[in-house]
Amino acid sequence: MASSDLEQLCTYINEKIGNIKNTLSIRNGGQEPALKTILNKIGNEIIVVNELLNKLELEIEYHEQTSNSLKELCESLEEDYKDVQHLKENIPPHLPQIAVTKSLYMKSRLTYCQINDVIKEINKAVASKYKIVHQPKKSMSSVVRNLYHRFIEEETKDTKGHYFVVEADIKEFTALKIDKRFHVILNILRHCKRLSEVRGGRLTRYVIT
Repeated sequence: MASSDLEQLCTYINEKIGNIKNTLSIRNGGQEPALKTILNKIGNEIIVVNELLNKLELEIEYHEQTSNSLKELCESLEEDYKDVQHLKENIPPHLPQIAVTKSLYMKSRLTYCQINDVIKEINKAVASKYKIVHQPKKSMSSVVRNLYHRFIEEETKDTKGHYFVVEADIKEFTALKIDKRFHVILNILRHCKRLSEVRGGRLTRYVIT
């Protein structure tokens, strides 16, 4: 039964109850036993009708709550669909790993192990970031949701289809210090064509290539 039909039925029953009450108001004190019996019977029927009315009102409320829940579910599914489309259009299917061989890195005071340690931490930051990006939004805490929104806002047309991190991601997910040595290693990785930079909005994005 539709909510509008139930509401009309409730209105009809309320009108009938009103009519019965008006009839009772003109009774003459129930002087005659037969009339008193009839009035008692009518009173019992009023109680039954009131109970029916309460049940109908509860059913109307249930239908309204169900309708609102379905509407919220549709909105949530639509939002999730948009997120999936965004990931499909912007995120490559496989998570890359930075690697560099001894024959490629530039001559400096840095050792191969030091460079490799930084590479591992950058890979860790990339994996941690995109784990959040692929996480269902409903399961996100407020902190994770804020990170997610920052990640999305930092994307540009030049990073579309690529994985990248910014210095804030390095600080968030690793114990690396953003110092001179760190930037020297980034230069080595750029020289080896393992990283590229995309600048814009006062932000440098380190794109995995």
